[in-house]
Amino acid sequence: MSLGSTASARMSIGEAMDRLVRGGLPVRFTAYDGSSAGPPDAEIGLHLKTERGLAYLMTAPGDLGMARAYVSGDLDLTGVHPADPYDAMVLLKDHTKFRMPTPSEGIAIARGLGLSHLRPPAPPPQEHLPRWRRAVEGLRHSMSRDAEVISHHYDVSNRFYEMVLGPSMAYTCALYETPDATLEEAQFAKFDLVARKLDLKPGQTLLDVGCGWGSMVRHAAREYGVKALGVTLSLEQAEWAKGAIDREGLGDLAEVRHMDYRDVLEGDFDAISSIGLLEHIGVRNYASYFSHLRGRLKPGGRLLNHCITRAHNKHQETGAFIDRYVFPDGELIGSGTIISAAQDQGLEVQHSENLRLHYAATLRDWNKNLVDNWDECVKEVGEGTARVWGLYIAGSRVGFERDEIELHQVLATRNDDHGVSGFPMRPDWKA
Repeated sequence: MSLGSTASARMSIGEAMDRLVRGGLPVRFTAYDGSSAGPPDAEIGLHLKTERGLAYLMTAPGDLGMARAYVSGDLDLTGVHPADPYDAMVLLKDHTKFRMPTPSEGIAIARGLGLSHLRPPAPPPQEHLPRWRRAVEGLRHSMSRDAEVISHHYDVSNRFYEMVLGPSMAYTCALYETPDATLEEAQFAKFDLVARKLDLKPGQTLLDVGCGWGSMVRHAAREYGVKALGVTLSLEQAEWAKGAIDREGLGDLAEVRHMDYRDVLEGDFDAISSIGLLEHIGVRNYASYFSHLRGRLKPGGRLLNHCITRAHNKHQETGAFIDRYVFPDGELIGSGTIISAAQDQGLEVQHSENLRLHYAATLRDWNKNLVDNWDECVKEVGEGTARVWGLYIAGSRVGFERDEIELHQVLATRNDDHGVSGFPMRPDWKA
């Protein structure tokens, strides 16, 4: 039977999958209509459970439709834990090549599967508004819009983050000094590396922008005797951080405020750390970002920027799944653009370091924590949100391993009017 002759005939979902994947699926695909595709003995499987799931796939082809069906529970993965679908993502990435059907093929498949499935269902509640809707409701990277999207991502549940991130409550790349280091050891090592690069000393002042749950602030105060101020747009983070500061008896040195970094009026800080904030700033705003931070530093002060980067400096939109479910309005670019922006605002860049593989290891350990605490995490935030995080963490791990994304620490100084930076002729921290 030719493809054209199927236009008015029913088509099984498995048959449609076979036609749209070059070389066949590497996993076993089954559907609610009893059809299947892919090798029967595959260790990993996909099961489409409902007509709503089919409508998600048909109305949003690609990763967004798959994510909608998976997050809503209409599509199940078998052979892997939902908290760590890493093996499935590697297999699908390496061996699945979807092809775009011709217009006539597309019409035939749509008719064969049922035109009623072309009516888009409401997306899962975990999905953020599309970019165009966000643009209508607020200027991108305005203070109000930044606060809203930060809340979407970070105000999930402090208890959930405790279970996934561990006691360090550090939602940023760790530093594995040895292959067998634990996540907590690696997070301590990361914060200590930042402190040493900033040359922190007792009695100095530190501003930590986008401070999260205050881990760097507390580390600087506890380990180095530094008076540290952290700011975050997440109210839940700020409240958790204040409690942690009180529990550790650091109130005389450490402070966390719920506020935008652009509202910080204090100046003459000895050092500034920005760990995981620049991803939310927007490339067009790098100039004002670095200018503002430079203005908060005293001459001779140091700034360390730690953020996810791309492996190139070309514009590339964030994928639909990440933009809708994880980091709305997030933007990534290469370290070269970041360094140029810092230099253009009068900062002298002294050092840059790529910690890409350390982030892959960090994500591996977050997935493990999610597996170990899966039932409690589902109870805390619901299975849909827990599935989002399993998918996102595992997918990001693949991205770091494949050098699709990187993690750079860029260290810069604000020099005085005579060009004196106070920086030694060679980096003075332990490698």
